[in-house]
Amino acid sequence: MARKKQAEEKADTGGWINTFADLMNLLLCFFVLLFSMSTVDADKYEQLVTSMTESINIFDKGGDAISDGAFVSSGTDQLVSISEYFNEFENTGENVDSSITNDPSQSGQNNTSQTSLEDAKQAIEKDQKQRTQELYGEVMDEARNKNVEDQIQVKQDKNFQYVQISLNGAILFDSGEADIKKSALPLLSRVGDILQKYDAHMIKIEGHTDNVPISGGQYKNNMWLSTARATNVFDYLVSKKGLTPKTLEATGRSKYDPVGDNDTKTGRAQNRRVELKIYTDK
Repeated sequence: MARKKQAEEKADTGGWINTFADLMNLLLCFFVLLFSMSTVDADKYEQLVTSMTESINIFDKGGDAISDGAFVSSGTDQLVSISEYFNEFENTGENVDSSITNDPSQSGQNNTSQTSLEDAKQAIEKDQKQRTQELYGEVMDEARNKNVEDQIQVKQDKNFQYVQISLNGAILFDSGEADIKKSALPLLSRVGDILQKYDAHMIKIEGHTDNVPISGGQYKNNMWLSTARATNVFDYLVSKKGLTPKTLEATGRSKYDPVGDNDTKTGRAQNRRVELKIYTDK
């Protein structure tokens, strides 16, 4: 009986190993939970994993134990890779931010781009000015060829957008009327011959008056009168000189764009006019 009792005691001595293994598993789960909720210090984490691997080697068979998961299957090496990945990601973000804010070459590139834009703008303005000046010279030559340079005024826009031909209103119309006088038709015909050369350009016809109110007559105010005068010049250039209506525009400006002093007789005479603006760009 004594021998049987001794054998039973000897058989029970290995039971604590299972208990200890369960405890280790619980501790492992506990530390994994702590790890998942903590902020990882890459250096300390790597030291911890290396120490645990060398001591108890619990991650070597991770793939066999829990199938081929994305992170667990590679054991310790994979966990270290995760740490390195996040660490590298953070460093990369810092490098990107610093490259945006601190890179002197970026500032140089911005300055170069701004300089290039300014150069391009100046080149466009220079080209516009040159083409307008050339157009002005051509119109002046045509006016001399048609012997009308003393009867019209030719000038170029200060912003180099168009060349303008001005006709005195007293030559074209009777006071308060919009019908073109027969005596003005030869002059208007020669001006139309000049405009034919620029039929592809936008040409604006503007009627202008002084500030003296209209009393009676066909038109109730100066706006109606200036618009009617511009429209009649438009009709003449289309029907008699064959200009394309698509590139012509007739508008009335009334008293609102004076070139002379409306308080004087001379100034009011200057303000009664029709302007033909030939735009440089087609």
